[in-house]
Amino acid sequence: MNQTPAALGFRQPAEWEPHTACWLAYPYNEKEWGTPLAAAQQEFVALCEAIADLDPETGIARGEQIELLVANVEVLETARNALAGIPVNFHLIPYDDIWLRDCAPIFVMNGAQTAAIHFQFNVWGNKFELPQDEKVAARIAKGTGLQTFEYPCVIEGGSIETDGEGTCLTTRQCLLNPNRNPDLETDTLERFLKAALGYQKMLWLDEGLINDHTDGHIDTLARFVAPGVVMCMVPQSKDDPNAAALKQIAKTLASFTDAQGRKLQMVTIPSPGRVLDEAGEIMPASYVNFYIGNHVVVVPTYGTKYDAPAVKAIAACFPTRRTVGLSAKAILTAGGAFHCITQQQP
Repeated sequence: MNQTPAALGFRQPAEWEPHTACWLAYPYNEKEWGTPLAAAQQEFVALCEAIADLDPETGIARGEQIELLVANVEVLETARNALAGIPVNFHLIPYDDIWLRDCAPIFVMNGAQTAAIHFQFNVWGNKFELPQDEKVAARIAKGTGLQTFEYPCVIEGGSIETDGEGTCLTTRQCLLNPNRNPDLETDTLERFLKAALGYQKMLWLDEGLINDHTDGHIDTLARFVAPGVVMCMVPQSKDDPNAAALKQIAKTLASFTDAQGRKLQMVTIPSPGRVLDEAGEIMPASYVNFYIGNHVVVVPTYGTKYDAPAVKAIAACFPTRRTVGLSAKAILTAGGAFHCITQQQP
């Protein structure tokens, strides 16, 4: 690659900067979802309604455009019926599952110009068989017609979090995992990310949540909510299975300075605590897996007593947006929540 995106002036914007659209994929694959599929589809539709931000009086969408992948004609008809009344652009693109944060392109901007960054996706370290999802980034990028930069390294969108001003948060557990890029040293990987996404400084956390098959994605641990301001969760009870990890994350974040030399300002919110699936297994539930839309912040909730306090605390960080809490426990049965299934296009 002769000229990198960063050398051409491109950077990855912060999520609170204006979006042209939000990319999602309709959940349909019964083999992957099993019995939670119907409930996950209901949660998915509620998310789309919130992102579109329909005016209750006129029904006109005030939010961002939804660009929706549908795997085939049958899924198209199902999705069209489920999302009736919501402005959606449908794209017939094969895919296996809905985790577009990780398998879709990451979009960057240079002034008014947008480009797509196509990293490789190996299904979270080859944990699952989702062959179509390994091709989704290339297919979306081609469909947009945007200038596209392809990189050979494995990077998932959920593993990186930026403030839009040159700082990137990530975790060693994921990015330095031998199941992603076994031949890349830390310095080499940092150079890749800085060249592709315009980062100036990488901030590394260590471990993520229990039973997180993504190996510690940052978007379940800590999120920027403004330049120089980072949000993380704190345990509220002794039986929180992630108490030790969450305390260490908060301690480490408090020691960081960002790319602009600012000491990070900390905002803490409750952890969901011990959230179990039907088999009694601990789920990687996280309130910071929210999606920041143009006019709304959508926070995943899990039916715990900490849902309302967490939504209220997140809302305080986004006074110009409406903040809503929506159930995401069915979606979480497959491993993630709202941020994991969305990918914004600036």
